Amino acid sequence: MAATINSLALDLGAESGRGLLGRFDGRRLALEEIHRFPNGPVRMLDTLYWDLPRLFEEIKTALRKTAARGGSLDSMGVDTWGVDFGLVGRGDTLVGCPVHYRDPRTNGILESAFARISRERIYEITGLQFLPFNTAYQLLAMAHARSPLLDAAETLLMMPDLLGWLLTGRRAGERTDASTTQLLDPRSGRWSLELCEALGLPGHILPDLIEPGSELGSLRKSVADETGLEAHVKVIAPGTHDTASAVAAVPALPGKSGTAPDWCYLSSGTWSLLGVETARPVITAETLKYNFTNEGGVAGTTRLLKNIMGLWLVQECRRTWARAGRELSYEELTARAEVAPPFTALIDPDDPSFLAPGDMPARLAAYYSRTGQRHPGDEGTLVRSCLESLALKYRWGIGRLEAILGTSIKTIHVVGGGARNTLLCQFTADACGRPVHAGPVEATAIGNILMQAIGRGRLGSIAELRSVVAHSFPVTVYEPRDTRAWTDAAGRFEALGAAP
Repeated sequence: MAATINSLALDLGAESGRGLLGRFDGRRLALEEIHRFPNGPVRMLDTLYWDLPRLFEEIKTALRKTAARGGSLDSMGVDTWGVDFGLVGRGDTLVGCPVHYRDPRTNGILESAFARISRERIYEITGLQFLPFNTAYQLLAMAHARSPLLDAAETLLMMPDLLGWLLTGRRAGERTDASTTQLLDPRSGRWSLELCEALGLPGHILPDLIEPGSELGSLRKSVADETGLEAHVKVIAPGTHDTASAVAAVPALPGKSGTAPDWCYLSSGTWSLLGVETARPVITAETLKYNFTNEGGVAGTTRLLKNIMGLWLVQECRRTWARAGRELSYEELTARAEVAPPFTALIDPDDPSFLAPGDMPARLAAYYSRTGQRHPGDEGTLVRSCLESLALKYRWGIGRLEAILGTSIKTIHVVGGGARNTLLCQFTADACGRPVHAGPVEATAIGNILMQAIGRGRLGSIAELRSVVAHSFPVTVYEPRDTRAWTDAAGRFEALGAAP
């Protein structure tokens, strides 16, 4: 029997972070939560930042707790959200603090970019959907503001790369997270100098790229000394974009060579990422029309997907109610939504008014008023409105994927924290008329750990990785039920302009 290896996944999501210890015996993976902590932006001087010093301290706390358990740790890997970055300057210094993607500095920036290079040409180069907070436009906003930070920067590092540098001292850009910048050419796998020049961005600060599964190096001695770990512990770059790691852990068979699979993934959390895994980028007039994106996956794959606002809608409602003194758990909100009347009102989850932090119930009320709908009223009906609308957006996205690829999607694999939301999973099955296979919940950490196993030669392929997931973690199946009511609701949904 192969020796068991112990690997730590440091998985930072937009709402929370966690350190999960994985024990892999060559066939099955067992997970143990070591440390969990909240994550959220902080506002200073009218700018929204990531609290990087605290996040790094939380990571070191996870390392201390791991060391205190005794036994060996063979490797660790970091994954985070995409698009955001930090800057490193001369003398290995951090230049400024990473700005949060929901900061308003990129408001109106797309029009400025398109004045320099056409929307069509940007998409032809990158195949990436247009979101105002993509890295390219954050940099363009800094250039417009004549930020002195750009002058002081030697290297741009995406958030997981930045944390990897803090752990090891190496500056490198892992490809899956680099693919979220809208500065990478997915066909060549290189940074686009044409885009950098057209937008007036400092292309020289973009890092050298590495593949998922690559070894970054050993722990800095200072980090090892502070946490009690051995300095020889290896830091491996998994699919450092959290969605890349989550999709790697979908317990499904890869599609046949040259064809799209008959399943889609839905990485469900603060954001919903709905898509399929393809062998190469799909950059067409139709994917441009519907604003689909081509992000890098593990093992040379492409994730053709649609970004959808996700459970952020409910999360931000809950925070607003808590500030007003009404503390409601997610379980209580879901229970209230389940017994609320159906299809009272619908929204486009991707309406720009929902992007920034703030009073989400008031924004939803304004949307209902603007679209001539009756306000749902109580908290449960409001949450149901959000969940029903998300399910209808998934229905629309799957229809577009089938048309783009000429394929038939038979199964929806839901992974991530949203797999716990039984009501949303059932709504998704009902709205889409397809079975939903929900789980694993900790798919991102699982993909992170098993990509470390690939990097260390303990697994040989993505197919082997997914076989381990299927043997190690349960999946809950939701069969579609009252699909006719959802077909009627889909017509109302499309009439809102929510399905372009």
